[in-house]
Amino acid sequence: MAPKVVLVTGCSRFLGGHLAARFAANPDIGRVLGVDTELPSRDLLRRMGRAEFVRADIRNPLIAKVIATAQVDTVVHASVTANPAGPTGRTAMKEMNVIGTMQLLAACQKSPHVRKLVVKSTSAVYGSSSRDPAVFTEDMGPKDLPSSGYAKDAVEVEGYVRGFARRRPDVDVTALRFTNFIGPRIDTVLTRYFALPVVPTVLGYDARVQLLHSEDALAVLERAALHDLPGVYNVGGDGVLMLSQAIRRAGRINLRVPSASVPTVGRLFRSARLVDFSPDQMRFLNWGRVVDTTLLKREFGFTPRWTTQQAFDDYVSGRALRPLIDPEVVASVERGVLDVAARFR
Repeated sequence: MAPKVVLVTGCSRFLGGHLAARFAANPDIGRVLGVDTELPSRDLLRRMGRAEFVRADIRNPLIAKVIATAQVDTVVHASVTANPAGPTGRTAMKEMNVIGTMQLLAACQKSPHVRKLVVKSTSAVYGSSSRDPAVFTEDMGPKDLPSSGYAKDAVEVEGYVRGFARRRPDVDVTALRFTNFIGPRIDTVLTRYFALPVVPTVLGYDARVQLLHSEDALAVLERAALHDLPGVYNVGGDGVLMLSQAIRRAGRINLRVPSASVPTVGRLFRSARLVDFSPDQMRFLNWGRVVDTTLLKREFGFTPRWTTQQAFDDYVSGRALRPLIDPEVVASVERGVLDVAARFR
């Protein structure tokens, strides 16, 4: 049964705004509220249609009044972010991710109308290290607990969500652990990284990268809100790309940097406002991360439309990235790698 009143957090950004637009286009949903501290862009507001924008800060207890007054029955918490903004971005990001989630959950707990909670989480809760298994399943924990940044925020957020689920067993709680988003329309640290003409990587490392097309991410969030599918699910595209392979496919130049020089290179890119990497994101670019999506397909009932490779290629073509390396050279390297792999089977 479709929800009557849906509230979406983080609607000034791509995921929250376009998700609110999808709900607004569904005639079975009576009312859609989009909440954020900043006004969405004019184009995003237009796409959101009949969705109502509410300028509110989920870190403020007043969010409880919004939920109670509108008699919200479904909350989609899509504002947990890995993208800090401005010089104090990391502090504000942690406050919004952790304190904001705490206040939102407190508001949901007080409301007798809330029947469903969907939380956008991340596979970063598994961490990234040399001790990681080949594939993470939902019942696994990190080998090295994330100690900073977005990954640590996500671990704390999931802890609060589990506590909420125990206190309100009458509410269906769905936590979605997304792999890194990619696509021609979404802007993330990773999309900016692969758009660099010269892409720095750490000498001696070649991470396995699993990606999810942003349109698949929207479809998963929408399905979670419209159906009763409680639980924790890994969400990612099929297959993986090696980091070096992705750089070649984007037509970029791979600049291998000794690990001792990584902090200096990171500061240079940050000061030029090109890419701002946190320590946990740097570990991901060293070790990578791959998750098992069996539960997503079997229990949740969703198979991503794009594989990791297809999602990445759609990003490259959609962004019209001009290759600095001849595509024929990339294709010949890919064929060579496949031929070598075939000989060792």
